[in-house]
Amino acid sequence: MSVTETEGYVTVSADSSAPMVARIKAGADVMVIDESGVAQGMKTGADPYDYILGALGSCTVITLHMYARRKGWPLEQAIVRLRHERIHADDCEHCGDVAARLSQVTKKLRLVGNLTPEQRQRLMVISSKCPVQKTLQAGMVVETELVED
Repeated sequence: MSVTETEGYVTVSADSSAPMVARIKAGADVMVIDESGVAQGMKTGADPYDYILGALGSCTVITLHMYARRKGWPLEQAIVRLRHERIHADDCEHCGDVAARLSQVTKKLRLVGNLTPEQRQRLMVISSKCPVQKTLQAGMVVETELVED
């Protein structure tokens, strides 16, 4: 593939020598997802959901700083802790039904700085308006195309 064919794409690969380890290339950055310990019940590295949470968290704190800076608010640090879990849509009435299970992300937001209660409340609202959160909440279509070697 030429540079223009790969531009704008994130490339992920794994090979048979380490099939549970994926290498991610995004621009000049290289990241690794390592699920090689899954069969043994061990977490050996970041998993795919860690990267989704990392994307959501980084978008959240950056959005908060952009907003606070534009307003001239004294936000010194924004910290968000995130956890992904599967929950049931209703009180386990249909627990066996896969469609009844939902993915839920819990965000715990900490704002450091001499902020008023009103500013803190507004920043909490703004934290849910980052582009990654909007994309995740809206859902997306994933289209797969097979390409030849």
